[in-house]
Amino acid sequence: MSLVQANDIDLYYEWDRQYTGDKPTVLFISGSGGDLRNKPNQFDSPLATAFNLLCYDQRGLGQSAKPGGQYSMADYADDAAALLDALDIDTLPVIGVSFGGMVAQEFALRHPDRVQMLVLACTSSGGAGAPSYPLHELQDLPPTQRAMAHLRVADLRHTDRWIEENAEAWQKRIQLSVSAQRGDRDEMGAAAQLEARKGHDTFERLRQLQMPVLLAGGEFDGIAPVKNMQALHAEIAGSELRFFVGGHMFLIQDKSAYPFIIQWFREKLEAAFVRRS
Repeated sequence: MSLVQANDIDLYYEWDRQYTGDKPTVLFISGSGGDLRNKPNQFDSPLATAFNLLCYDQRGLGQSAKPGGQYSMADYADDAAALLDALDIDTLPVIGVSFGGMVAQEFALRHPDRVQMLVLACTSSGGAGAPSYPLHELQDLPPTQRAMAHLRVADLRHTDRWIEENAEAWQKRIQLSVSAQRGDRDEMGAAAQLEARKGHDTFERLRQLQMPVLLAGGEFDGIAPVKNMQALHAEIAGSELRFFVGGHMFLIQDKSAYPFIIQWFREKLEAAFVRRS
């Protein structure tokens, strides 16, 4: 196991450094319930062939520590900074997806010198920019009902009519969603993450972000709706906004999403290199 002491807790991380030369490290901050034991994961994405991915289980999840008490978004942001300290990494590109995008916002605001460039995917600012869908309200539902509710809000194309016309596919998606829930998940840690998520609000501070920012969202996402991504774009000076065909899982649903993000990273990294030269 790869564990480091970071921000006074043990964080489990994986750093795929099999590629050398011109492939830089990119920090990937995962979403609600993220657990690197789940397969497939980000190491199976096109990002892992383009960059050396550094990924970790956030506090309360996976193989990282699960301290008692309440968690805050500042805790999550400082965990990321402490992880970089432990690995002797000064600054690097960052991508945050969903809840990870919320953490990435807080991380970039609290530790701006650690973030070269930032991709925020299917996420929200909270506050006046609107929060993402309140997933904590689904936590007490029975597993099948929770899966159904989550699937519907994650992709707004899952209408009553679509479900009626695609009954077999719908049932398969429900079964896959239920079976993906790990039996060894720490429920208290997962609940603490969702509680921290409720308090996320970066909206009034977003104009402080000075690094290049790409905002990527799904056209049919009901968890981080189009208007939430547009609110981020309006507040972050110089940010780029791109929507893809899909819902909250657009990174998988639209095959052009990852290549676009990879190319964006490469262009910004090249521009940064030219400026340093």
